[in-house]
Amino acid sequence: MFSPQGPTLRELGVQALSSVPRGYDLLAPKFDHTPFRTPPALLEATTTALAALGPFDRGLDVCCGTGAGMDVLRPLCRESITGVDFSAGMLTQARAAHPDARWVRADARALPFTGGFDLAVTFGALGHFLPGELPDLFTGVRRALRPGGILAFPIVGPPSPASPWYWLTLGFDVTMRIRNALWHPPFVMYYRTGPLPVLRHALRTAGFTVELRPLPAPAAGCHLLVATSP
Repeated sequence: MFSPQGPTLRELGVQALSSVPRGYDLLAPKFDHTPFRTPPALLEATTTALAALGPFDRGLDVCCGTGAGMDVLRPLCRESITGVDFSAGMLTQARAAHPDARWVRADARALPFTGGFDLAVTFGALGHFLPGELPDLFTGVRRALRPGGILAFPIVGPPSPASPWYWLTLGFDVTMRIRNALWHPPFVMYYRTGPLPVLRHALRTAGFTVELRPLPAPAAGCHLLVATSP
């Protein structure tokens, strides 16, 4: 499915009936051959936008997966880059792709860091958290940042009802809600639970000041949400 190197429909079905960590452990070896990986255009535009806010010394990729965010942190951070994820399988793939980085296995809702980072990023992971979990998630990220540190992540505008993507994400979220009502453990992954007002409120509740910046080409039309620690 997706490509000859990607997961089969059966493999995706097994993943979808697992817990979130177990599901990603199973998917990890083939994850980079799926559309779930953050597109290079979005990573490139994020790097360009963040370069204007640097320099940075230490960077953190929250829910790093197979390590796509390291392509953003590496050119921006002068000292060290760290990825954190709760899937051992995803970290194995990330470590193989980026042996120069530091990798930590931990739940993003309980980050084991205090004040050591200048920059934190996250890509495509916020759908794994329910809206009520976001303030605590962002509070943990703020603790990991030094005073004045930045949390940044790209925001893709909501699709129009005329777009196939609108109906695809709606159908996916409805399917996952039915799955989670009928099957345990739950697999929390929704596309439509983190609109911009919800994210702004959660970040401000966690103590950040929030700014929205347009992303340059090749991701024109998208935005970078920049949250600054006090």
